[in-house]
Amino acid sequence: MKYRKTLYLKLILAYLAFGLVSFVLISTLFSKLTFEHLLNDKAAALYKEATLISTRYADSFYRASLEAEDVRDQLEAIDTFTQAAIWIINPDGELLYNSTDTSVDEENTVEIQSFNPTDTGNDYYMVGRFYNSFDEDVLSVFSPINSNFRVQGYVVMHYSIENIERSRDSLMNIYYLALGIMFILSLLVLLVFTLAVYRPLKKITRATEEYADGNLTHTIEVNKDDEIGHLAASLNYMASELSKGEDNQKQFIANVSHDFRSPLTSIKGYIEAMEDGTIPPEMMDKYLKIVLNETERLTKLTNSLLSLNNLNTRGMHLDISDFDINAVIKNTAATFEGTCKAKRIRFKLVLCGERLFVTADMGKIQQVLYNLIDNAIKFSEQGSDIKLETSEKNDTVFVSVKDSGIGIPKESQKLVFDRFYKTDLSRGKDKKGTGLGLAITKEIINAHHENINVISTVGVGTEFIFTLPKSRVEE
Repeated sequence: MKYRKTLYLKLILAYLAFGLVSFVLISTLFSKLTFEHLLNDKAAALYKEATLISTRYADSFYRASLEAEDVRDQLEAIDTFTQAAIWIINPDGELLYNSTDTSVDEENTVEIQSFNPTDTGNDYYMVGRFYNSFDEDVLSVFSPINSNFRVQGYVVMHYSIENIERSRDSLMNIYYLALGIMFILSLLVLLVFTLAVYRPLKKITRATEEYADGNLTHTIEVNKDDEIGHLAASLNYMASELSKGEDNQKQFIANVSHDFRSPLTSIKGYIEAMEDGTIPPEMMDKYLKIVLNETERLTKLTNSLLSLNNLNTRGMHLDISDFDINAVIKNTAATFEGTCKAKRIRFKLVLCGERLFVTADMGKIQQVLYNLIDNAIKFSEQGSDIKLETSEKNDTVFVSVKDSGIGIPKESQKLVFDRFYKTDLSRGKDKKGTGLGLAITKEIINAHHENINVISTVGVGTEFIFTLPKSRVEE
């Protein structure tokens, strides 16, 4: 739980840090860059105007008179338009004209202390109070007045820095508004992320904790068509399968316990009866044989469990060869001759051709046939027939073992290959079975990458069909 809160908290902190850093950048770096940009633009615009004045109007002040009313009107108009004071200064620093002070003229000049046009360096403007001529900072732009290849003076235009700062502040307000909109939009993205990603992940994580605690019935309520929804559906399916596996494990343990307890109880009972004299000496041989049969049953059950466990853990080693499946069926059926005579059961062999070669592990397939025929005999009525059939189609050989016994209920047909599974109908007849024969049979067929199926009708009989690859060898 802690890492989820930390992860989401990190996301929130990153979001707030983004907003804070953006605000700091705009209020400092962006503010400075905007001011410099506006300052340069204004300086360029004023320099253009100052150059126009120096080339068109100011020269007339030296060739004619500063009293030229038309020239003064033009300069005052430029002052009004640009909101910049226009000064004309001679090289000695005497102010000859001031568009904002009509008292300044050729007769009444004002001397600017320490005036030096080279103070601008490589630029054509300077920022400051222009040699203490103003009470606030101004942008001062210089343009020389050239006449007869000499500098006759300078046109200097002064623009208030406060105006540039106001323009900057207006742009900064737009920046702040844009930042606020971006912050709100990113907040919406965060909200969508919370609803679409974080909450489903929180539910999925909670479900995994429930599964870890053993609660496999917990369901993840995430109905989405994206990857998260697919993950939730996969986890729900996994939990369902694990729950089934847990039920099967419980059933498996119950069946193992039952199949071990029954013979152990019989062995214990008979031995105690022999020990306390309940069974007379002349009857001991009979009951010793019963005890021996029960121990053989336990041995068979143990060996089957070990065999099945080895198939699942280490995989199955197959000794693949080409052999005649018809001959193997005949030989396997012959081993049940005594049992068949006792129950008056007949084998009907419907084999495809004299020989039918397949490619498989002959010993393992013999075990499959033994298990299937043994089951067929156990659940067949006396005097009935068991049909053993082979057929081929498209390089595939089909082997069928069909009895006329009690049959398997439809709801149990998918479970007959499970370990220790026995139908209720079979429990009355199958007293010696371990419930592992069909499980081992399926493992062997699966190891060959082939299929085995069951077809059954209660009261009519059961047919098991498995496939094998046809061999390319004819003899």
